[in-house]
Amino acid sequence: MHQTLKTSVRSSRFSSVSLVLLLLVLNFSVVLSDTSPSPAFQSLYCMRSFRLASRAVRAHSHCHTNTSTGTGRKAPLAAFTTFGRLLNNRTTRPALATAYHSQSRVLAAMPDLEVSATYTPYEKWVRRLYQTNLFNPVKLGLQNMEDLHEAMGRPMDHRPVIHIAGTNGKGSVALKIATTLQLLNPSLRVGLFCSPHVSSFRERMQINGEMIPEDKVVEYLPEIYDICLKKDIPATFFEITTALAFKFFQEADVVVLETGLGGRLDATNVVSAPAMSIITSIGLEHTRILGDTIELIALEKGGIIKKDRPVLVGPNVPHDVLRECANEKGASQYLTCDDVLGTTQTEITDYDKENARTAQAALSMLKQDHPNLFESLTEEILQEGTSIRPPCRFEIVEREDDLTVVLDVAHNPPAMEYLLRKLQATYPDAKFRIVVGMSRDKDVGLVGKMLLDVIDVDAVHLVEAYHPRAAKLEDMLESEPRLKNSNWDSDDRTITTQINSALELAKEKKEILVVCGSVFLMAEAREALGFDEPRDSEHIAEVAGAHLRHGQEVFANTPDEEIKAK
Repeated sequence: MHQTLKTSVRSSRFSSVSLVLLLLVLNFSVVLSDTSPSPAFQSLYCMRSFRLASRAVRAHSHCHTNTSTGTGRKAPLAAFTTFGRLLNNRTTRPALATAYHSQSRVLAAMPDLEVSATYTPYEKWVRRLYQTNLFNPVKLGLQNMEDLHEAMGRPMDHRPVIHIAGTNGKGSVALKIATTLQLLNPSLRVGLFCSPHVSSFRERMQINGEMIPEDKVVEYLPEIYDICLKKDIPATFFEITTALAFKFFQEADVVVLETGLGGRLDATNVVSAPAMSIITSIGLEHTRILGDTIELIALEKGGIIKKDRPVLVGPNVPHDVLRECANEKGASQYLTCDDVLGTTQTEITDYDKENARTAQAALSMLKQDHPNLFESLTEEILQEGTSIRPPCRFEIVEREDDLTVVLDVAHNPPAMEYLLRKLQATYPDAKFRIVVGMSRDKDVGLVGKMLLDVIDVDAVHLVEAYHPRAAKLEDMLESEPRLKNSNWDSDDRTITTQINSALELAKEKKEILVVCGSVFLMAEAREALGFDEPRDSEHIAEVAGAHLRHGQEVFANTPDEEIKAK
């Protein structure tokens, strides 16, 4: 039966979901029976079932994806993960849960679920990393990361770390600080950890602006998985990614660390004594996880504040909440940018200038506490270093065909409001053409309304990123019905198609082309626009959504009541 199924997988025209579920049901029928075999035998069946399902996924990985019906290469991974969650459910038979965890530990020692001579070592290990959450459903807490950090010798406790959290601006502030430190002291090795990436996984961890080399990824990931196996640590995608960065940063003199989500329970928050903590801004985001009010979210972000260490906060935060949090945690100082740099006489409405001011205040504080990091802090170097922008943060591209393109990951209503205001201020007499795609966990309807208040509907192009968190085209149209008159194609939802169409129309009508929304659409958009930069291969891209969300965002096994109780 197994051999027949494996052979037929490649030629079957049935739904990929049906194939995977059929494989799982057949292989787990023995385990679910009243006369369950031994745990060891169950583990063998679990292993075989997951491997068969993985082959089904791989066999269909190049099939056409019909996103309206849910069939194609996205669907098997979703079904696969759902079944894994079922196995880990508390109400599931204990023997079945034991078998699931046993096979998970065995898989941790494997270089990849899939063996293929066509994959490079880097591709094999990054594919393995992306598939980690299929076997280790995420729960809230820092225990996994604490155990990993301890097993690695706690490398982040042996060098200055600038730890940054915030709803918006944290990535920009992190880059500005890291860049300025490099300019101030060319001999300094400055590590930078940020997420998510745009085109290559390796963007997430850099030293002096150079991404982690592929051979380092291939060297370090097996070591980390080996630790997980020996210490029985069910680490997730983001936890292993963070551990990989920490391993790489053993070569760094100072590290600028951006949180992934929140702060208190973020995997980066195992740093026990940072040089300083920074909270850039507070807004409503990830409300199921962080809380549904600004105050609750502020407390989560404030979780990175540490005893006897200073904290710097941006202007758009609830100061009363964060000041009380800092007092309770015993922070040495609670400072605003005005406290450090003096009160500014002009209102700052440009987010980038606000981020630059936050970075400048942080560098001033850092110089006082860690003078050894600085050779000379001149105003010229300070301005140069803090003027840099991360990719896709109001990134302006002047093309050879005289067309101006702006890329921006405005992914929520506050960011979209800022982008539209910035566009009008920078190009007051211009007309705009917008290509936009969103994440499904954002207020898509409000973003659509904001766009149509400024842009004509026939100058809007809707796209659906190839990622599980991407908002479906149907959802965008339903959330703002006026968007039905915009440019979209239910049969061809690719970003490249709409980019090419928008390029032609923008040139013809002498418009500025703006590509905005979720970071998940930017890699394909940049490729379509002709960017020559490191980019992960199709072999990696096809499983890049296998973890469904960044590890600390899933909480697949954590009931709502537990989240609220943490």
